[in-house]
Amino acid sequence: MGMQTLCLVLMAAGSSTRFNQTLPPNKQIKKQWLRIHDTPLWQKVLLNLKKIYPFDEIIIGANCSEVTYMQKFCTDEIVVAGGESRAQTLRNILKQVKSDFVFVTDVARCNLDLEVCKNLLESYKDYDCTAPYLDCVDTILDKEYPLNRSDIKLIQTPQISNTQKLRDALNKKDYTDESTAMLDNKYKVCFLQGSHKMQKLTTPKDLFLLDSLPPASNHTFFGSGIDIHQFKQNKPMKLGGLEITKNFGFKAHSDGDVLLHAIIDALLGAVGGGDIGEWFPDTSDEFKNADSTALLEKIRSFITSVGYEILHLDISILAQIPKINPHKEALAQNLSKLLYLPKNHINIKATTAEKMGFIGREEGICVIANATLKFLDWKEFI
Repeated sequence: MGMQTLCLVLMAAGSSTRFNQTLPPNKQIKKQWLRIHDTPLWQKVLLNLKKIYPFDEIIIGANCSEVTYMQKFCTDEIVVAGGESRAQTLRNILKQVKSDFVFVTDVARCNLDLEVCKNLLESYKDYDCTAPYLDCVDTILDKEYPLNRSDIKLIQTPQISNTQKLRDALNKKDYTDESTAMLDNKYKVCFLQGSHKMQKLTTPKDLFLLDSLPPASNHTFFGSGIDIHQFKQNKPMKLGGLEITKNFGFKAHSDGDVLLHAIIDALLGAVGGGDIGEWFPDTSDEFKNADSTALLEKIRSFITSVGYEILHLDISILAQIPKINPHKEALAQNLSKLLYLPKNHINIKATTAEKMGFIGREEGICVIANATLKFLDWKEFI
């Protein structure tokens, strides 16, 4: 047998639904984005794996909304959009794999056992799939019927599989792991002793698995956003998610909420997440007449899911008309509700343009927003 090439496949596309069941909306982080000092957990796992073996290629499966963002953290690695299930994510990845074998592991199994990994890497070339397992030591019931626990294996990752055979197996149906797919298709599978150290991080109660790692850093991050829209007659004005006037609104592809658009760009700027035009292009019919509160919610959810918490907003509204001061309290209350942010952490300033420029000529409004964020402190959940 000639030289066999090996691709590292890191599964990091999960939605962390179970992890976030008991967490408030402003703290619903995805497990792969828990910060170890400044490093997201998926990258920490990746760096540890790269020390173990010189993989011929590395492919990471990411949530479809995080592909571009995750790629910013990478050098030679390829980031592939995941699917609705683990199997679909792996199918998407396998389309890109060139290597003979794939070393597939889940970020949720963040504590690697070097001895297990060494045994897998020493054995995989003789099999179609090699996987670690634990013996079952507890009584097992299928409904009310007992099962023979000596027949039960608790399967772990990482697993190493023949790329083409795994591709063929997964093209037939969904499986929850590689060894099951390979066994079901009569391929040669080897099970090696796994490790209790490689327990899966599933709920906040499992965060003790990260006890030996440093917490998220206390760095703060700043972002700014600016947006300008000209007026359009006979259209209601939406500002900060509220209807301010009925006689004139904004000329825009969406509802033109210039305040929310500036906030979106400030939040994206703080996390290095691009800009509003990348997320919601004005060339797309999907966002024609879109409600900007829905756009803000998507960005708020994104920045929370990748590990950030909003601390403060400072907003300047430049408008000759309409008068902003009478609406400042209502705007602050609504932003507080939309962003799960205390109202006293939102500052809104308003000024005119002293009759100068397009603002002074009552042609439009400009809003400047500044956002302050920090990493979510996951240690508080332990």
